[in-house]
Amino acid sequence: MALLESIAFALFAIVTLGSSLGVVLARDVWHSALMLGVALLSVAVYYVMLRAEFIAAMQILVYVGGVLILITFAIMLTEKDTQSDEVAT
Repeated sequence: MALLESIAFALFAIVTLGSSLGVVLARDVWHSALMLGVALLSVAVYYVMLRAEFIAAMQILVYVGGVLILITFAIMLTEKDTQSDEVAT
């Protein structure tokens, strides 16, 4: 059983590191926000592995649910609308 837990931990460690690099290296803000969601979900998996299910649920509700939705609305509200600029000229 310990071998399977070690393999799962290594797999999610790779997912966490890859998505964290994706947050930093992505040129598009939307893709960066999606990668942040993947990184935060993989951190919640670590809490489940530590048998802290309540903290994992709060990680998903607060960070993935709240912060990621806030970032999504900020991206949508501050994005420049190029189509209306072309029509106006």
